[in-house]
Amino acid sequence: MAREKFKTLTEQMFYVLLCLKEECCGIDILDRVPDMTGGQVKVGSGTLYNLLEQFLEARLIRETAVSGRRRSYILTALGREMLEREYQRIRRQVEDYGRVFGEE
Repeated sequence: MAREKFKTLTEQMFYVLLCLKEECCGIDILDRVPDMTGGQVKVGSGTLYNLLEQFLEARLIRETAVSGRRRSYILTALGREMLEREYQRIRRQVEDYGRVFGEE
């Protein structure tokens, strides 16, 4: 059975949306994600532009500027809600881990 689109986010999806709290273009995102994660998460350009297109289609982000081939984007309210739901899901996982292993 196929996974419901954006019900949960991959690490790359999460960090791309997180970057778009502030307006930025694709090259900015490609630089910010590894910086933000200490190099633990990287996004390839093909993956990034595919995600940006999907996020636009789902209205999670909106285009803010176009200058030649350079396009800038920002998170929408819907995108912020999606990011918040994912954050809460991850927090619950961390809390469950703490309960199971007696770490609180």
